[in-house]
Amino acid sequence: METSSQHPPVTIVLINYNGWRFTDACLTSLRDLKYPAFRVLVVENGSTDDSLAQLRERWPDLELIEIARNVGFTAANNVGARRALEHGAQHVWFLNNDTVVDPLALSELVNTLEAEPRTGAVASVLYDMRVPEQVQAWGGGFVRLWRGDADMYFGPVARERLHFLGGTSLLVRRAALEQVGLFDERFFMYWEDADFGFRLRAAGWGLAVADGSRVWHVGSASMGEGNTRTTKSETFELNFTRSAVRFFRKHAPLPAVPILAGPGFHLLKRVLRGQWGRARAVTRGALQGFRRSGAGA
Repeated sequence: METSSQHPPVTIVLINYNGWRFTDACLTSLRDLKYPAFRVLVVENGSTDDSLAQLRERWPDLELIEIARNVGFTAANNVGARRALEHGAQHVWFLNNDTVVDPLALSELVNTLEAEPRTGAVASVLYDMRVPEQVQAWGGGFVRLWRGDADMYFGPVARERLHFLGGTSLLVRRAALEQVGLFDERFFMYWEDADFGFRLRAAGWGLAVADGSRVWHVGSASMGEGNTRTTKSETFELNFTRSAVRFFRKHAPLPAVPILAGPGFHLLKRVLRGQWGRARAVTRGALQGFRRSGAGA
């Protein structure tokens, strides 16, 4: 890996969970990156399919960390980040495995991050893998602390309006990670990027979007390829609600208001539509969100 002051070393962290086909396509696109100083690290997060064998066969020289069980998307990213920092990475690129990147994606991220020393993190512009010219998200988003919800931007906005950056393609400065810490593992998956953005801003770090960094994204691959649609929807409801409750308990001035307005209203909709499985999942997620134990509990 070539390094210089103009090209600080970057470690790219990919999480694989029952999704080796996505990971394989992502790794293939990373081979064409124009940035000269990067290494790729795949965290195999307790897959129950043949992901590990498939990846080792296709990428025999791949640096891979194997975790025996699924510890959650957030904790798996932290495993990769720790390894990256131990090996001298100046920036860590957290990249979802269900992505394909433009050859200049990393260069644009680094250029934007390096342009301002108090920028702690920068995100790519995401495009829909199925409709390649359609913007999926313009890097970051905002949280309504009283309404109990959040959304992404779909076009350029002033940096001051960025409450957080999406974790799908997120480059973070080493100094920022060392100051604020890694992702909060109480968020098994979902809302960990919003929490991280809030913590960065509270510590005085700026957020930015690299408009020229283009990444194509599928979505929902972190739940695995083998799940049925029903299983995925209920798993999503559980994990999303649990993390939302934890987020608003942590960051909202009066947590009861956004929890009732967001997850509470969402539960009411599921009940009125007769979606009992999803309603139960929302209820379980909310109850777990009030526990003090780890995010996967």
